[in-house]
Amino acid sequence: MLYPILDAGLLEARGVALTHYVEAMHAAGVTLLQYRDKAAGPQAVLRNAAAIREALNGANCRLILNDRSDLAVLAGWDGVHVGQGDLPTEDARRVVGTTRWVGVSTHTDEQVRLANTSTADYIAIGPVFATGTKLDAEPVVGLEGVRRARALTARPLVAIGGITRENARSVIEAGADSVAVISALFISGEPIEKVARDFLQILR
Repeated sequence: MLYPILDAGLLEARGVALTHYVEAMHAAGVTLLQYRDKAAGPQAVLRNAAAIREALNGANCRLILNDRSDLAVLAGWDGVHVGQGDLPTEDARRVVGTTRWVGVSTHTDEQVRLANTSTADYIAIGPVFATGTKLDAEPVVGLEGVRRARALTARPLVAIGGITRENARSVIEAGADSVAVISALFISGEPIEKVARDFLQILR
């Protein structure tokens, strides 16, 4: 499965309108989408969350908000994704309830083990490859890190970090159920929708 992460800062840097990005994901057939905005205030996040839902035009797409469990509930979204430095998984669960998803980022075997004992609905592992999206990125875990994570949990496993059309299949073969992509959807001279369709084809 393809798990695009709509990073507000990256969209702004690339000069891509939020609604254009979301409509492209909708047209490509994406069914899972995360919105990440580390800079905007709550009101702006909620406005953008509403705009994202509207741009999807009733599509069957699960919407996950990064970091802010409270705003995920207020926006009526489907879940929240927390990192190691964000609200603890169990606290996020208390905020969003039992019907919404909680995903958690992990970067080491021990973090995967702990996540596997939590109420997390899925576990993200990475960065699998070197990435320029996060300046404070953790050390690369490689495909072997994905294999170890797969051996440690039966939960849905999302691989993230430096994943491209060229290496996505190898990540799935290493045990990931889904690949999260951020900057890899932005290829010079290629429409975002086309790149997303390519990923979906590769991941089938």
